[in-house]
Amino acid sequence: MTGSPAAFDAIATGTEIQRRLGVKTVRDELLARHTTMRVGGPADLFAVAHNAFELRGLVRFARGRAIPFLVLGRGSNLVVADAGVRGLVIQARAEASRVDGDRYHADAGVPMARAATETQAAGLTGLEFGLAIPGTVGGAVWANAGAHGADTGAVLESATLLLGDTSEVVAPAADLGLAYRHSRLKAANPPGSTNPVEIVLSAVFRLTPADPAEIKARLDDIRGWRREHQPLGLPSAGSVFRNPDGDSAGRLVDELGLKGYRRGGAAVSEKHANFIVNDRKGTAADVRRVAEHVRDEVRRRAGVDLVFEIEFAGDWSGWTQEDAA
Repeated sequence: MTGSPAAFDAIATGTEIQRRLGVKTVRDELLARHTTMRVGGPADLFAVAHNAFELRGLVRFARGRAIPFLVLGRGSNLVVADAGVRGLVIQARAEASRVDGDRYHADAGVPMARAATETQAAGLTGLEFGLAIPGTVGGAVWANAGAHGADTGAVLESATLLLGDTSEVVAPAADLGLAYRHSRLKAANPPGSTNPVEIVLSAVFRLTPADPAEIKARLDDIRGWRREHQPLGLPSAGSVFRNPDGDSAGRLVDELGLKGYRRGGAAVSEKHANFIVNDRKGTAADVRRVAEHVRDEVRRRAGVDLVFEIEFAGDWSGWTQEDAA
């Protein structure tokens, strides 16, 4: 594919991955199929890691051959460029989980919503907020994801990381530099970057025993709030901006009358001003143009610099903020 790394041969690489690791690969897989925004061009080579063993193997394979790679979870919080991603995209679908006393052990690919319901069934409270997180455990640790007044860092005990030298380490939560929608993992691997230095393989959460019925009631409240306030029926990537200190990004965008602002097939949600929806089969460029316009307007008219919570991944080299002629 044009623009691929000169030394990267997708056909030969896919054949070698199949032979050495037994993992099937697909060339030119459209990443729109694997993102919640439903945008994104092709990956030169795409592979699904169905368990932690395959995830380790694929990452070590790519590192050992200096192949650019991107690890993808459920594709939330992510806008992949229309030009796609060069190199290898690894989708982490390792989803083993278990309850051990008041600990919940989960592989990186476990959906946070599933973590919330599994721990509720086990009579453990603390992960209810996960029901509102559309991503996975790995992404939640990486970004210290949170919702409804709680976040990952409050209940995370440790994370097993795959390091750049292919060794593994169990890192206590206190060593991960967790802050609002941030961690040292995110700082070391900027949003949308390839070849991450540290990759979350699994995590352990320390929770608190509670009545399953009471936990279920909280989950029901979260479900109801989401149905009422968020555009759940339309493709989106979740919250576009982090909340600035002492304020709400959605309030700022709404106050400036930007709900409904549209570029092509993407628009600011009429239901929640901190969501961009892809309601007319838009492109990644449409989504980014809406996002950049909103950020520019909030800076110009309100004097607030909003920080993106979503990531822009892939080959954006040919992108411009203006529509093509």
